[in-house]
Amino acid sequence: MTIIKVAAVLIVVMALVIAIVPQFTDCQSQGRAIELANGKTVAMKCHWTATAELALAIPIAAVGILLGFSRRKESMRNLSILGIVLGAVAILVPTTLIGVCASPDMLCNSVMRPLLILMGVLLVVISVISLIASRRITEQPA
Repeated sequence: MTIIKVAAVLIVVMALVIAIVPQFTDCQSQGRAIELANGKTVAMKCHWTATAELALAIPIAAVGILLGFSRRKESMRNLSILGIVLGAVAILVPTTLIGVCASPDMLCNSVMRPLLILMGVLLVVISVISLIASRRITEQPA
């Protein structure tokens, strides 16, 4: 198995982690919500981060699947660049774009946020490795 194929499998696995783990580590899954003065409850920021990461995992998985089946050097290069961008967005969602709860003892702050940052960093690193590997590939006749 080539480096590109291994990277493709790892990207799909990371997409699954990015999609599934936040669904069980946000405050709403733990029965917590913000209660308003009128008695209604509103989901916390971490719930919206989990939802956004679920939506982000779909194109990440597509990148991994397409990278695994790709034979053209240009396609591998473009998919690797897209993986780098999606990895950066996966990091930005829990840190800057949406965020998680402010309390450091909440599950979303102690588990979900560090895990999503780790998955985003790994996605960027693996995509950079596949980008470098794709530059070394010689075109094979179809």
